[in-house]
Parts: sequence; C-alpha cells; structure tokens
Amino acid sequence: MTDTLNDGAITILGDLLLDQYITGDVTRISPEAPVPVLLSSHQRSTPGGAANVAVNVAALGHPVHLIGVVGADQAADTLRQTLSIWKDIRLDGLVEDSGWTTITKTRVLSGRQQIVRLDNEKLTPFSQITEDALIASTIRALETSHILICSDYAKGVLSDRVLKTVIKAARARNIPVLVDPKRADLSAYRGASLLTPNRQELSKALTAAGLANPTGTSWTLTDDAEVEQACTAIAPLTGSDILLTRSEKGMTLWQQKAAPLHCRAHPSEVYDVSGAGDTVIATIACALASGRSLASAVTMATTAAAIAVSKLGTAFVTRDELHQKLLEEIADNGACLPLPDACAIVENWKRHGASVVLTNGCFDLLHPGHVSLIQFAASQGDKLIVALNTDASIKRLKGPRRPLQSEQARATVIRALRHVDLVVLFDEDTPLNIISALKPHVLVKGADYREDEVVGGDIVREHGGRVCLAPLLNGHSTSRIVQTMDDSHPEKDASQ
Repeated sequence: MTDTLNDGAITILGDLLLDQYITGDVTRISPEAPVPVLLSSHQRSTPGGAANVAVNVAALGHPVHLIGVVGADQAADTLRQTLSIWKDIRLDGLVEDSGWTTITKTRVLSGRQQIVRLDNEKLTPFSQITEDALIASTIRALETSHILICSDYAKGVLSDRVLKTVIKAARARNIPVLVDPKRADLSAYRGASLLTPNRQELSKALTAAGLANPTGTSWTLTDDAEVEQACTAIAPLTGSDILLTRSEKGMTLWQQKAAPLHCRAHPSEVYDVSGAGDTVIATIACALASGRSLASAVTMATTAAAIAVSKLGTAFVTRDELHQKLLEEIADNGACLPLPDACAIVENWKRHGASVVLTNGCFDLLHPGHVSLIQFAASQGDKLIVALNTDASIKRLKGPRRPLQSEQARATVIRALRHVDLVVLFDEDTPLNIISALKPHVLVKGADYREDEVVGGDIVREHGGRVCLAPLLNGHSTSRIVQTMDDSHPEKDASQ
C-alpha cells in the first residue's frame, strides 16, 4: 500500500539455522526395510531461524542487521551464500565460533508431503568471548536501527547475559524490543516490548510459573476469555505486551494499556506452517518501524501469516504480496454511511495499513473539474473518502436555488465513481467534524485555496498527515453551467 512500510532498519539477534530440502517422488517401498524409497529430483538450501526472520524483513523492504553465531564449516558458507542474494541484509554482525557447528535441518519430501527431518546440531554453551562479540555487534547495530528482534530458537545465542544486556541497551535508546520466545520462564525476557508466543509456549510458561486456570481446569487457550485471563496472569513476569498466535484461531494481542484485540485467521489452504512465526514477528517489526500502531501491525501480520502458510517450506512474504492481500481484504468500496459507521470502516482500513485520503464538496452537477479533483485525490493514497454537503448545507452556502440534485442523487453518482471508496454526508457549513472524527492521512482541496485556508488542515497535520492542493481544470464549474442554462432560457427565468 502507499507507504505501508518504509525503510527503517531492523536489528535481528538470534539463533541461525540452515534449512535444507530434498524433494522427489516415492514409487516403491525399500526391499531392505519397510520404508519409502525417494527418487531425489531437487535439493535446495534456505535461511532458517533468525536468518529466516531477516529474509522476511528484507522481503518487506527494510534493511537488516543480522547477528548470530555460525561455525567454521561448510554449512556456514552455504548459509552466507543463501543470504548474500539479499542486498539489504548486513552480515558483518555474524560471529564465527570454531567450536560451534552451524545448525542444519534437512527435510525430505515427496511432493508436498514431508517424510522425515534430519537435524544436525551439537549445542554447547558459548564462551564469554563469543557472548561479548554478540553484544558488541548488537549495540553497534542499534545505533542505526528502529527495532530490535530477539529470535529465540533455544539454541544458546540468547543467554541470560546477552538478553539482559541487549534489552537494556535497546530500551536506553527508546528502541522497541520484540521477542519470539522459546523459554518456559518468560521472566528472562523482562523489559521486552512485545512477546509473540504460540499456544504451546504460553501454556508451558503458565505451568512453569505455577499459574493455574481460575476454572480449576488445565489451560487450553482456545477461548478468547481464557486467553485474556492467561495473558493477564503471565504479563507481570515481563511487563510486556503479548501477542499470542493461536493457529487456526488467529491471534490475540493483549496490551498493558489497551483492550485486547482478537484477529481471526484468514481462510486459506495450509501447506506448511514452518517459519510462520518468523513472518509474523518480521511483519510486526516492519510495521512498527514504519510508524504504524501495534494494532495495525498485528492486523497486517495476520494477513502475512495467511500468505506464508500457503507456501511450501520456510517461506517469506514480499511487500507486493502483502500490499495486494491487504487491499483485497478492504475492498468494501462505494458505501454512503453515517459518520459513526464510517469511523469503524476507516479504522479497519488504517489497521490494514491503508493511507486514507479525504476531499469534500457539493458535487451538484458532476463535471470534468470534479472528476479531475477526485482522480488527483485518489492518487494520493489507498482509500478515498468524499465528504458531501447535504441539501440544507448547500442552501445556506449557495442560496435557495441550489442544490440542483438532492443529496441522495449526488451521493449515488459519487459512489458510482471507481476511485471513490466511501461517501459521508455532512450538514454543517464545513467538513470540520468529519475530518476530526476520521483523521485522514491526506486532505485534498482545489488549488484555488491556499494550504492555510483549507478547513481541517491543522487537524490533519497535527496527526502527521498532509494537505494537498489539486490542480484546477479551468473553465469547469457548476455555477458556470447553471449560468449558461439560465442564459439559454431567459423566458423561463423571467417567469419565475
């Protein structure tokens, strides 16, 4: 969408994995043992773990500082090679440890069916030298970053010392910290801005903390009310907001200072959930780095997750894919609604990352000048609202002979224009109340005004928006058309 995501840099610290896929066809069972025989046809390697988070962030158009540990081995070389195609991912923060084995997960598939997964990992505690290098790389990257993501796959990079130091450093710079947690003891992430556990992870955390379900039964985390209770109970351990990913139920955002938000999952054919959590936290980070609200970030992440799980294997979502899907979800064009209903629609647009534009007028007789204004306004964002004067408002402004068409007729014509997404009527002399309520990102008027003369311009700018003046199409106005008609029929005018 228009400026849905800008280019704020993001630092990602976490466990680096190399995902490998061997695909082929199974046509027989081995005579040596009751196992399928795969005729291999293709092999590929992709970044996994925190490296997959980095790819998702880069695919959404943001520069990345990637920090983690690799071994001095062939798998590390392959991982670097798979990441090198992403020019926006900086790899100078990778720490090489000769005593470490780069973690590799190899999946064997027949068609879309996974047969077996082979993991190559030898987990040993990192030395203080390696931890110092991770901390130094992270703090250096934070100097040019908007967000810190801690991607924990429980492989050792995010030790107590590393977590405590980098979270403190980020918060000292007012940089939000997002954590995809794997520990059962969530207190290790104290100071983070947002945790993104799934149901299994939150259930383990509740058990580890000794927090029982008030109903006396075990936590299932399927009911909205129960999810809210669980988040309320666990939140004091970290002081963080919590985004619980609930698989087919969607996501729940529980915030310290706002009402819970339940985002339902989008119906889609699920091929593979591998890396879906990486896509979620990457999308949220990009949205926040672009100045979006957390609620908007979660809405966008819900959509991104639906795209990711429809792909086979560890996948990423591109900026264009997300843009298109978000627009499809708010394709509710052409309504004429009262202001309270319009506010709800516009709030949903904003949660989806849409840039909202508003213009206003009487639009009594639609002419090329009107069309030019509407086309220009639509080009300034994703969704266009036309605020339309009521009949009573026009009579006060233009006299008893106007309007020539009723407000219902004018609204019907404006709604039919393909550029217009919403029409709202206002009875006052100006659209100030509508602008105050809807808070568009862009306010458009004709260039016969100066910016400082545009009603509501100060309100829009106060919320970070802008005022645009549309070029005039000379020689076209409703008043001129009416005058021409009167001049053409003087006898009718005299009889009135």
